[in-house]
Amino acid sequence: QLVESGGGLVQAGGSLRLSCATSGRTFSSYNMGWFRQAPGKEREFVASINWSGGTTYYADSDSVKGRFTISRDNAKNTVYLQMNILKPEDTAVYYCAASSIWRTTDKYDYDSWGQGTQVTVSS
Repeated sequence: QLVESGGGLVQAGGSLRLSCATSGRTFSSYNMGWFRQAPGKEREFVASINWSGGTTYYADSDSVKGRFTISRDNAKNTVYLQMNILKPEDTAVYYCAASSIWRTTDKYDYDSWGQGTQVTVSS
């Protein structure tokens, strides 16, 4: 079970750090990803990190590169998404997910999902 936290309301230009915790014993075996879904839009890939935390991968678009950073702490069974210089278009429900496949942006390759945490960025 994955549980996200850290969302909230923030002004444009601000920062938030999302967390995703699990009690699963096999957390360190999985690649972890963050997705987001804005109202009326498809769920989209944001970032992923491999099982060891040594490699990260971000969405191709310029929408998050340079502003978001994914990391993980396997000792705490937690993955993080640090979001800086937030923009109103970052408003969405953010989900974490686990996958045995590395470097995939396809949500169907992720087989465990959290319930999501709302991020709202005001202009």
